[in-house]
Amino acid sequence: MKTFLARQGWVPGVAAAGAATAVAYAVSHMVPGLNPSTVAVVLGALVTNLRLHHPVLRPGTRLAGKRLLRCAVVLLGLQLSLPELGHLGGRGLALVVVTVAVTFAGTRVLARWLGVPPARGLLVATGFSICGASAVAAMEPVAGGDEEDTGVAVALVTLCGTLAILALPPLRGPLGLGPADFGSWAGASVHDVGQAVATAQRVPGSLTTAVVVKLTRVVLLAPLVAAVGLHARRRQRALVAAGAAGAGAEAGAADVRMPPPVPLFVAGFLAAIAVTSTGLLPGRLLADAKTLQSVLLVAALFGLGTGIHVPALLRTGRRSLVLGLLSWLLVAAVAYAGVRLVAA
Repeated sequence: MKTFLARQGWVPGVAAAGAATAVAYAVSHMVPGLNPSTVAVVLGALVTNLRLHHPVLRPGTRLAGKRLLRCAVVLLGLQLSLPELGHLGGRGLALVVVTVAVTFAGTRVLARWLGVPPARGLLVATGFSICGASAVAAMEPVAGGDEEDTGVAVALVTLCGTLAILALPPLRGPLGLGPADFGSWAGASVHDVGQAVATAQRVPGSLTTAVVVKLTRVVLLAPLVAAVGLHARRRQRALVAAGAAGAGAEAGAADVRMPPPVPLFVAGFLAAIAVTSTGLLPGRLLADAKTLQSVLLVAALFGLGTGIHVPALLRTGRRSLVLGLLSWLLVAAVAYAGVRLVAA
């Protein structure tokens, strides 16, 4: 394995990601309110913007930002069980579906209105409506964007998710939410699973509801990616057919690579849910998988953080920042309205 990594030139960057992961967990331990994922993104951005991201590191950090993140998405499926999600009930399921649909569609409309590139708007919409960086990673293969689009989307969901940990609990009283209702609100509106848990833990009695609602949102990741992927394939096919007809070169259409309707690792995510739902996996194995998923996610977010160039972001990313903030407000407002309607 070591020889294979060395041959690919991945060892220095992977080692840097490993060291950054250890630092992120250490900082999070010293500052309990700080999520390791947030620390990892900041560390990656610091490495790049302090000009410490040397060329020798880039193959390994790119590996972490792509492949490790996809492995984390697959392992996330082992935290989901369909029988457990069934306890949510019809109204709770409607709350989740409506929140995801309105946030996803609304964010894409806002992106067009603000002039944000389509691929970046799609990634932001997916991250804010489903589950943060993991959702961004799942949508990235069919979005057609570049590394900067992915890095900006991850930075935005990390920023707003961290702000939610601080901002949502003090609003519980003024908004008239009991512990269970607050858990539903946090689960339906906070982006990353870890961020939703950290938010709910600040209000005693809300954690269980928050986790069930949040994981139900995560289940919607696969159908959303599949729907976007199929739409992209149909659109690409139509463009290829039109181009081939115009040029009189039908053979050229076969050479065009279509975007995958469902990336392989998203299929792995669904398979992991199916396996967990059988109840055959021992609790110890699931606990170890959850720990590994967390570690891989933190390492991957460091890799993605190295793609965040602050000067370029300030020049081109102001509209993206406005999009992120508006999307955050949208998901929080829609989720709150849904919680009030369900509780009525």
